Amino acid sequence: MTAASPSVQDEARLDAIATLLARLLGVLDALEAVGRALNPPALPSLAGPLAEPAAALRAGLSAFQALDWPTPLAAFRDQTVQAATAALRACDGLAAAAEGADGVRGAYRAMRQLPRAAEALYPLAAVLPAVSRWFLEPALRDDPGRLARLATPTEGSGVHHVANETTDRGGFSVYVPEDLPPDRPAPLVMALHGGAGHGRLFLWSWLRAARSRGAILVAPTSTGDTWSLMDPEIDSAHLAEVLAAVAARWPVDPARRLLAGMSDGGTFTLLSGLQEDSPFTHLAPFAASFHPLLLTMAEPARVRGLPVHLVHGALDWMFPVTVARTADRALRAAGAAVTYREVTDLSHVFPTDMTPEVLDWFGAHTTPRNGRS
Repeated sequence: MTAASPSVQDEARLDAIATLLARLLGVLDALEAVGRALNPPALPSLAGPLAEPAAALRAGLSAFQALDWPTPLAAFRDQTVQAATAALRACDGLAAAAEGADGVRGAYRAMRQLPRAAEALYPLAAVLPAVSRWFLEPALRDDPGRLARLATPTEGSGVHHVANETTDRGGFSVYVPEDLPPDRPAPLVMALHGGAGHGRLFLWSWLRAARSRGAILVAPTSTGDTWSLMDPEIDSAHLAEVLAAVAARWPVDPARRLLAGMSDGGTFTLLSGLQEDSPFTHLAPFAASFHPLLLTMAEPARVRGLPVHLVHGALDWMFPVTVARTADRALRAAGAAVTYREVTDLSHVFPTDMTPEVLDWFGAHTTPRNGRS
């Protein structure tokens, strides 16, 4: 039997890439939908529909790995396999959680594989237009000019990690849009993970929206297992140091600095962001806890006119929605410029689909605020 000709092998690889990529992106879309709808009572019904696309992805991955890949394509092969493997681990973990006693905890653990898949996949955006489009919001995916600009990245753009392996605490990850002009100050989003979370993983919850809008995205990791809720000065100082490091390297607009966070990160957004010396001009807590006494410790001048965008799920089982309604009323009474979004079908999960709305709101409030420079 003679070996296949190079042209036949190339065609087989192209077919395998196209098949695997289409199935992988489909599974990632399905996982995002599961993450958005995740709620303990709904878990069994969410995991089931993943079985068929996961099986197709597994078959595509096997065919992809069975091919001979020349040395110049080894890194491409490895990144693709890593992304697909992480996606399958998420599917398998959700299926096990739906059937086991671990339930929602197991589901949350499984969903941590989704950002790992995104991190592995992202480098391929430089060579595969379909991947680059996936990391944009749907309305921008067919803009050839935007895709061309993203394909010719400026120096220093892309994803960077500073002492932020998932085993580390106190580091940060940053994304700088590939088409960001090096001399134009950009808006900055600092996104705080939830309890026991990690900035390196949470980065991917915001990256598509930041990439679509030309915003620098920073995802720090708390110095402890979660943010220093009992001693806000500890992690407030950490956030200030991270912001200073980023602003020293990339052009940051001092009038557009958003502090946002999920769960414990949302609570810390309020604890730290309401401090008089906070360097942030806008706040966006998601699924946060709140107590009215917090405002008695804040300087009235800091709160007055401060743009705050609250997002909370009506189905939140950790911090009931009444907490967010109280925050809305109290912040308005103190003079903050509050936008309140109560989402009827949202549980205690981060709604990635809400990030475009929040960044649109952020962009519409460009009047310089009293954030510390």
